[in-house]
Amino acid sequence: MKTSEPQSPFNSLPPVVVALALVLLGIECVLSLGARGIVGGPEAVGWRLAALQSYSFSPDIFWWMLETSQYPSEQIMRFVSYAFIHGNFTQALFVCVFLLALGKMVAEVFGEVRMLIIFIISAISGAVVFGLLIGGPTPLIGGFPAVYGLIGAYTFILWASLGQLGEQQSRAFSLIAFLMGVQLLFGLIFGGQPDWVADLSGFAAGFGLSFLLAPGGWAKIRARIRRE
Repeated sequence: MKTSEPQSPFNSLPPVVVALALVLLGIECVLSLGARGIVGGPEAVGWRLAALQSYSFSPDIFWWMLETSQYPSEQIMRFVSYAFIHGNFTQALFVCVFLLALGKMVAEVFGEVRMLIIFIISAISGAVVFGLLIGGPTPLIGGFPAVYGLIGAYTFILWASLGQLGEQQSRAFSLIAFLMGVQLLFGLIFGGQPDWVADLSGFAAGFGLSFLLAPGGWAKIRARIRRE
């Protein structure tokens, strides 16, 4: 009688989700080890600062591009690259936890390519809205706007499922309401950063994109337009 060998939990994760998590954690591990002088020598202490200067999203640079109509590729890159640079290991770890949990569920329903599209466009949307509404010298870093986009897609899945069951669809927004509440509470207690604007924008982008990217989504929209 054969006994089945225990399966690694990573076997069930879509490859694109694993790849994103490894890139995020890999970058953070290099920066953290460099800051402690474990790798890279003395100059590695400044790697994180250099990464922030080169890859964070800057509202000031964003407005400079709008005002001068100049869009250098190294500055356009910041709309996505900021999501892979974090302030510390704890922030990167939380992003990866959200990514592994929600990315798996979204990729299983939408497919890996569409899940990646939601991740990237949510990061871009978060940066654009942050730049337009916040402005100033405060940089935007971290993958939360991108993973909030996955929360938006997951909320869409719940919203659609509850609708098919004839249940109250507003329940689908419980997770985002809880997370925003926690951010507000921490902001009141410890002093908040305006990056919640980018997070909420990422969520809205992920939820909105789901109407187009969900299986059969575009066909349903066209059919509804024709009926109207």
